[in-house]
Amino acid sequence: MNRYLKIAAGAIGAVVIAVVIVVVVVLYRFGAALPDVDQLRDYEPPVTTRIHAADGELVGEYARERRLFVPLAAIPEQVIQAFMAAEDKNFYDHGGIDYLGVIRAVFENVYNKITGHRLVGASTITQQVAKNFLLTNEVSYSRKIKEAILAYRIERAFDKDQILELYLNEIYLGQGMHPQGSYGVAAAAQSYFDKALSELDLAEAAYLAALPKAPSNYHPVRHPRAAKGRRDWVLGRMASDGFITRKERDAAIAEPLQMRAPQRERVFTADYFNEEIRREIAALYGYDALYDGGLSIRSTLDSRLQAIAETALRHGLVTYDRRHGWRGPIRHIELAGWKDQLAALKISTGPREWRLAAVLSVDASGAGIGTIDGDRGTIPFSRMSWARPNMKEQNVGPAPSRPSDVVKPGDVIVVEKVTGEGAGADEYSLQQIPKAEGAIVALDPHTGRILALVGGFDYNASQFDRAMQAARQPGSAFKPFVYAAALDSGFTPSDLVLDAPFVMDQGPGLPKWRPQNYSNEFYGPSTLRMGIEKSRNVMTVRLAQQVGMEKVAAYADKFGITEKMPKVLAMSLGAGETTVLKLTNAYAMLVNGGKRITPSLIDRIQDRWGRTVYRHDKRPCLGCTGVSWSGQPAPVIEDTREQVVEPATAYQMVSMLEGVVQRGTGARVGAIGKPLAGKTGTTNDNFDNWFVGFAPDLAVGAYVGFDNPQTLGSRETGASSAAPIFKEFMENALKDQPAIPFRIPPDIRLVRVNSKTGLPTSPEDRNVILEAFKPGTEPNAHRTVLDGSGVDGSDGGMPLPARSAPVGTGGLY
Repeated sequence: MNRYLKIAAGAIGAVVIAVVIVVVVVLYRFGAALPDVDQLRDYEPPVTTRIHAADGELVGEYARERRLFVPLAAIPEQVIQAFMAAEDKNFYDHGGIDYLGVIRAVFENVYNKITGHRLVGASTITQQVAKNFLLTNEVSYSRKIKEAILAYRIERAFDKDQILELYLNEIYLGQGMHPQGSYGVAAAAQSYFDKALSELDLAEAAYLAALPKAPSNYHPVRHPRAAKGRRDWVLGRMASDGFITRKERDAAIAEPLQMRAPQRERVFTADYFNEEIRREIAALYGYDALYDGGLSIRSTLDSRLQAIAETALRHGLVTYDRRHGWRGPIRHIELAGWKDQLAALKISTGPREWRLAAVLSVDASGAGIGTIDGDRGTIPFSRMSWARPNMKEQNVGPAPSRPSDVVKPGDVIVVEKVTGEGAGADEYSLQQIPKAEGAIVALDPHTGRILALVGGFDYNASQFDRAMQAARQPGSAFKPFVYAAALDSGFTPSDLVLDAPFVMDQGPGLPKWRPQNYSNEFYGPSTLRMGIEKSRNVMTVRLAQQVGMEKVAAYADKFGITEKMPKVLAMSLGAGETTVLKLTNAYAMLVNGGKRITPSLIDRIQDRWGRTVYRHDKRPCLGCTGVSWSGQPAPVIEDTREQVVEPATAYQMVSMLEGVVQRGTGARVGAIGKPLAGKTGTTNDNFDNWFVGFAPDLAVGAYVGFDNPQTLGSRETGASSAAPIFKEFMENALKDQPAIPFRIPPDIRLVRVNSKTGLPTSPEDRNVILEAFKPGTEPNAHRTVLDGSGVDGSDGGMPLPARSAPVGTGGLY
C-alpha cells in the first residue's frame, strides 16, 4: 500500500513540477516581449477637437474617432453598474482574471452549445483594457495568454478606478448616428440618444452596456429585435447582481428602444469660417493635434452676426441672379420613376428650405411638382413670373406670359415652400441656384477679430472661400488709400483737382491711355471730397500722379492690401488684386484711428487638460489673474498697436467716406439712418462689384462676382449688387443699438464749408457740411487747382514724379 502511495505521490509531484515548468516556460515565452503596462500612465486617447463661438455656441468638431473623455467621477453610477453586470460583475474582487467566471463560463457554454443559446465570454474588464490598449484583435490562444499576463500586470500597476476609467473612455460602441463611430460612453450617449451621460435613464444605460461584444449586431435601427433583447438581458443581469430591483428591471424592459438622432441645430453652422480655422490649426499644430488632440478652440465668431451675414449674402446673390433671368432647369428626366431619379441626383441646393423637385404637370395656372422628399405641390404662375430668359452678357428676354414659357413636365428645378399669410396649401415658389458668387466679412476694427465670414452661396457646392482665397481687383474701393496718401502729403479734403480729360503715352506701338469717369463726363475743378464721394477716376489718377505711385504703393503695402504693387497709375484705380478680408481689414485701420490690426479667427486654444497653449492677444496684463473684484478700477492694458497713419489723416478719410454714404455712390446705405461710411468698387466691364465700409465699431466688406471672370451686366455696379448686401447686414447688425458717431481725434478742426466748393460758408448754406482739417490747413478763397502740369508751390513743393505706363484695368465706380 505504501508503495502505491509513493508512486501516486511521485506522479502528482511530477505533474506539479511539469505544470510549474510549463507555466514558467509560457510566462517566459509570452511575457518577455509584452508591452510595458506603464505606458498606460501616459495614455492620451484620441479626443474630439471642438470649436466654439465667442458666445459659447458649438460651431464645429473634428475627430478621427469620436470620443469625449469623461473622468470616472463624472460617470453616473448606473452606467458603471450596467457595464459591470454585462461584462465583469466581480471586477472589484478579482486580480485581473476571474477564475470563477472562467469555470462558470465553461459550464454555461457547454449547456448553451447543447441548447443552441449564445455563448458567453469570460474576459474581465482588465483583460479588455489589455487587449484594446496593448494588443491586437487577433483571435488565438497566444493572444489570450498574453492578455491574461498583461491583465495581471495592469492590476498591480493601477488601481481599479483607473482601469475602469480607461475602459469606459476607450471602448468602441458602434456608429450610432455618427459616421465616425462612438468611442467611450460619453460619445455613445450623444450618438445614440442625443443626451449627456447624466441624462441617461436606466434602459438607455443598459443598452450602451449591451454594445461592447458586437455593436453592429445590436444597432437599434438595423437590428431592433436583437438590440432590445440584448438590452433586456443586461437589465436582467443588473437585477440578478443586485444593482437594481426587479420592479426597476420590469419598468425598464417595458420601455421601447428608441434611437434619437443628434439635433443639427445644436451645432451652429459656419462652414467657411470653420474650414479656415481647420487650416490654421493644422498649420500651427499638425493634423494629429487637430483630429486627435482634444483641443478646445474659442473662436472670434459672433453667431448672431454670422447668421445675419449668411442671410444677407444669400438674399443679395438671389436678388442679383433674378434680375438676370432664368437659365432653365437643372436637367430633364423621364416622369416614370421620378422619385428615384431625384434621389440619385447629388446636387446641393443651398438654403435648407430649398428642395429639388420634378415638374409633373403644367397648365394655365401653374405647375404641379413632386419634391425629393416625396411631397407634392403646385407653383402658381405668380411664383415663377420673374423667370425672364437669361441672354448673352447677362441681359434678359421678354417676361413669360404662361407657365409653359418657364417649365415643362420632366424638368428638374429648385423650389421653396411658401409659408405665411396668404400662402396656399402646398404652394411652392420657383428658385434658382445663383451662378454669380460672393463673400462677406465682418470684423472688430479695434482688434481684428473676425466676427462673421461667409465665403460663398453654398459651402456644400463649393468649398472655395471667396472671402480669404479669391484674389480680385477692388476697383474704386481702393481709392481711399490714394486719398489717404494725398492727405499725408499735405492735401486737404477741400483742395481742388481738375476733372478733365487725361491722356498718357504708353510707349511706341501702344495706344494712349485715357481713363474715363463712369458717367463718361468731366466736371472741372472739384474737391478731394467730391472726388471720393462721386468716385471720379480722372481726379484720382491726377492725384496719384502728383503724390507719386511710390507712395501709393507703400500705402497699399502698409495697409496690407497688396505687396509689391506695380508703381503704375492704373493701380490707383484698383487694378491690383486683393481679397475681401485684406481690404476690409485695411478699411478697419481707417476707422480705428490708423492703428495696425491683424485679422484673427481664434481668440484662445486650450489643450485637453485645460491649459492655454495659444492666445491671439499677447499683451501682458499683470492685474488680470488671481484677483477678485471688489469695486477697484479695471486693469489698464497697454495699447501696443503700431500707428499706420496719423489719427487726423484716418479721421479725414472716415469723414470723406461718410460723405460717400450721405451724398455719393453709396447713398442707398445711408437709408439705415446711423453713422456709416464706405466705398463702392466696380472694375472694368463690371466683372467685380464691392462695397466696403464701417460703423464706428464694426467693419464690413461685401463682394459679388463670378468665379470664372465675366461681366455681371452692363448696369451692375458695387452700388447695385454689393451695397444691398452691406446694407442688409448693417441694418440687422446695428438694430436696436444706439447711433454712435465716429470718434474725432483731438488734432482735428471742424469747419463749416460748402460741400461742392470746399470753401468756408455760413450755417444757412443749403450745402453746408462740417469738414475736417488738420490745424493750420483750413481753406481760404485763394486756391490753386491741381491739373498735373507740374510742381505747384502752394502745395508744399510736392514733386511731379516721372510718368509710369499703366497696365491692366481699373476701377470705374
